[in-house]
Amino acid sequence: MEFRIAADELKRALNRAQGVVERKTTMPILANVLVSASKSGVTVTAFDLEIGIVSEHPAEVMKTGAVTLSAKYVFDIVQNLPDAQVTLKKLANNYVEISSGSAHFKIVGTAPEEYPKLPREENAPLVQVTGNTLLEMIKKTQFAISTDETRYILNGVYFEPQAGGKVRMVATDGHRLSLIERELQGDFKLKGGVIIPRKGLLELKRLLDEAPDAECHLGFAENSALFKKTGLTMVMRLIDGQFPEYQRVIPKEGEKAVLVPKTRLLEGLKRIALLSADKSYAVRIGLAENQLLITANNPDLGEAKDALDIAYRGAAITIGFNARYLIDVLTVTDTEEVAFELGDEHSPGVLHAPGDRSFTAVVMPMRV
Repeated sequence: MEFRIAADELKRALNRAQGVVERKTTMPILANVLVSASKSGVTVTAFDLEIGIVSEHPAEVMKTGAVTLSAKYVFDIVQNLPDAQVTLKKLANNYVEISSGSAHFKIVGTAPEEYPKLPREENAPLVQVTGNTLLEMIKKTQFAISTDETRYILNGVYFEPQAGGKVRMVATDGHRLSLIERELQGDFKLKGGVIIPRKGLLELKRLLDEAPDAECHLGFAENSALFKKTGLTMVMRLIDGQFPEYQRVIPKEGEKAVLVPKTRLLEGLKRIALLSADKSYAVRIGLAENQLLITANNPDLGEAKDALDIAYRGAAITIGFNARYLIDVLTVTDTEEVAFELGDEHSPGVLHAPGDRSFTAVVMPMRV
């Protein structure tokens, strides 16, 4: 195998692989990428047995062949090369020579036959999707995915097609829930919803971030998802299980609904959370006449409060919340105002855009 490629192209391929390859694994081969050179160009494959990315790149191929190389070390090398072009040449015993300008490296590789094969997904019906819409849906749900590995069903986002060409994505960790519904026209041929794992979803977000306007396709087979755009294929295994009945968690409408300036509320929460107790980020949200009050009390540090002017004339109430959960929602909210619906001190708070519940977040109360 021998080929010459633009250093930036190779760097892009290896950068895509960084989030997939497993560095702490009982299978050392999973820390490698498979580099294959054919007459049509070079492909770089990263696969951790759950998520696979195949990246295609133009190159001048002098000799076809394949080898697996350390994803991290080759990426570090390529980032520091002196020339815009780089040549890779496979030597005896799977050693690979990397040359660029005055720099030369000779690194250890392994036989390509040892690299695990990606699942074949020819039967996944692909639907053309708008990259920007899919990216928005990921950003507005990813923060609510559970990181508790014992609750593996919640370690991903529920992807559920709706009537009228819409798709709903839902994430919850038991303490908060985020739901977004957007139009993704096309028939995914799914009998029900599927759970996309957190790691796969975040890698998909990275790939969409590269070029949100690029034409892309998404499809689902029995237990895996397939994502394609020009020069790139990603496959990931889905989480096998039944997502909880999330709709039962979402209150129909809070007893007390107020409109709050988003930026002002976000800044106030960040300030007051500085004095919240320990790592609970506990703050009190209080409603009084024409005021929303944010307070925190820490026996070791003191207390803090911030008042926002709002239109409210109902009964006074104070409810405890995790400030970080509210901050996560407000950070991805696009509108200048946010509707904040509250019940009593035992009821969850609901946030959404004024008059629009297509993106809705639910935050459970806490004792403060």
